[in-house]
Parts: sequence; structure tokens; C-alpha cells
Amino acid sequence: MTFGLDAVTVSYGEVRALDDVTVAAPPGSVVALVGGDGAGKSTALRALVREVVPDSGRVRSPAKPQIGFLPASAGSWAALTVRQNLDFAARTYGLEGDRLEKRRTELLETAGLTGAADRLASQLSGGMRRKLGFCMAIAHQPELVVLDEPSTGVDPVSRIDLWRLISEAAAAGTAVVMSTTYLDEAERAAHLVVLDGGSVLVQGSYDEVRAGFSGTITRAADATRPAWSWRRGRERHEYWPAADPPHDLAVVDPDLEDIVIALSLAGSVEPGTPDGQGGAS
Repeated sequence: MTFGLDAVTVSYGEVRALDDVTVAAPPGSVVALVGGDGAGKSTALRALVREVVPDSGRVRSPAKPQIGFLPASAGSWAALTVRQNLDFAARTYGLEGDRLEKRRTELLETAGLTGAADRLASQLSGGMRRKLGFCMAIAHQPELVVLDEPSTGVDPVSRIDLWRLISEAAAAGTAVVMSTTYLDEAERAAHLVVLDGGSVLVQGSYDEVRAGFSGTITRAADATRPAWSWRRGRERHEYWPAADPPHDLAVVDPDLEDIVIALSLAGSVEPGTPDGQGGAS
């Protein structure tokens, strides 16, 4: 079964957090939700795990015992050891005895946490604690795993380890849906969903998103139209949705970060705006 959201709309009072959002997560795939603060990523994840009831649309997810969830917080209990955290999560879903011991050993080895099994979670590094939280989310081998920014604040080495764990879970047949602020991670996902203001700007594989992007992006020390520009390093990149840019500007082969920012600007800058204050910093 393919899990996901079908034309889901969610409101918090007068604020529409999701507007007609559709996301599909087949078994064995990794789907990445990307977007800025307030884009709707966390609400989409909460809808998937049935913590939020949509105003309209359909949520396709398994029964709760077949869902694993890693929240944006640590996802583990600080006063328990690594072993105790894993055992608690596994027992919640009915694992006991030899099955529990085998699964715990497997997870500790896979995550590189065997040597830290008797250490309190509060004594782990940020990366180790996020790996522990992920292992707790998959302890019962769920059909769907939902991860809210699993690698935010994690060191580069632990990010690589965490992505390996995510990839292995997908390879075993689990559908993985994750939000991320790291666009280089999102590029590795089988399917990207770019959200802005609760709506889907674009979705598809990384290659499909790049191929479907229209317009031109240029780079220069200063922007010609600040409202359409953003800073990348020491330069400013500038999006030209339809018009050809001046010939003296260098054209950029856009990466995912450029594409996401450009599409967000296209939805927020008034049509025909030649200039404006600021642009994206």
C-alpha cells in the first residue's frame, strides 16, 4: 500500500497550515519534505501519524502500531540508558524475550551504539541521541516511519550515519517520510515535496524538479532587482522567471537550494515587480 496525503487541508483557527496537499510514499521509498519555517512540513507529518485531523482530504497511513515517529525533539528519555530506551520502545509494540534481545542487538550494532548501551541518553552527543531516537522509531519494524528534521543540529559524521540508517530502513521495505532543512540530504530522496505557505510548489525526483524548473538564475556581487535576489556566499543570486537577464550577468546552473528559493519568491513577489526592498538574505 502507498501511504500519504490526498488533497489534505488543515487549518488552525484562521490559519491554513496545509492547503490541498498531496504526498505519496510507496513502500521502500524515502520522501523528503522541504521548505522554510511555516511551510507546513510539521503539520503534514502530524497529519500522517494521525495527530492532526484534516479539514478535508484523505490520510493514507497504517494503523498506529505500524507507524514509527521521530519528533523534532530528541525522541528519547534523558534519564534512561540507551538500552532502556530501546527496550521501552520495543516493549510498547509487543517485543519481548528473545525477539527483543535480538532486535536490540541488531539496532545497537547498526547504529554504532553498542559501546554506549549502558550510558544515559542525557550523556550522549547530539548525533548519537538522534540515532538512538531513530532506532526507537524503527524498533518494531513499522511499515511507515515519519521523521521530523532528524538531522538538524547533528554533526556531519552523524548525519552520514543517520542517512545510512534511513536508507537501510527504506531498503528493507519501509516507507520513510522526513522533513529536512538540509537540501543536500533532500537531493538523495526518491521524491521531493517543496512546500511554501502550506501549499506544494513542486514535487518529483530531484532530476524531475530540476528539469521542470523554468526561468534563469544569475549571480553577481549586487542584485539588479533586490526583490528577486538572495545571498549565496559572497554573491547574490537573482531569479528571472520569464525575461532574459542582462547579457553581462553570469548564468548559474541551479542546485536545489536555488530552485526552492526561486520558486518561493515567484509565489511571494508581486507580478511585474522590477525592484523591491531586500529580497532573501
